[in-house]
Amino acid sequence: MNWGEIVHYALYAVSVGSMALGLVFVIAGATGVMRLPDFYTRMHAAGVTDTMGAELIIMGLILQAPDWQTVAKLLLAGLLLFLTSPTATHAIANAAHRAGHKPRLSRFHPPHPSEAGKGEGQ
Repeated sequence: MNWGEIVHYALYAVSVGSMALGLVFVIAGATGVMRLPDFYTRMHAAGVTDTMGAELIIMGLILQAPDWQTVAKLLLAGLLLFLTSPTATHAIANAAHRAGHKPRLSRFHPPHPSEAGKGEGQ
């Protein structure tokens, strides 16, 4: 095995690793969207993890690209995704905030102090 083949296999391994790590980020974001309690935390999970996951997948594809034109197109797609995904997430969250959508701060809502003794059979 010569150095060219070793570099080729190493590049392939880094590419597959990058795409696999990107897939883990995308799956984590999808799980967060399904499991988190309110709109704002779901937006955070989707915005952060999907941007990072997509960038890692694009980086893996760049490492496997056969020519410079494909690399240029993937770099442009990655740049646009890097700029537009957080901007869109911020715009949606800002619109929800301006519309009066309140965040759900906790799952447990303690009783008001004036109602604290009423539910205990008194």
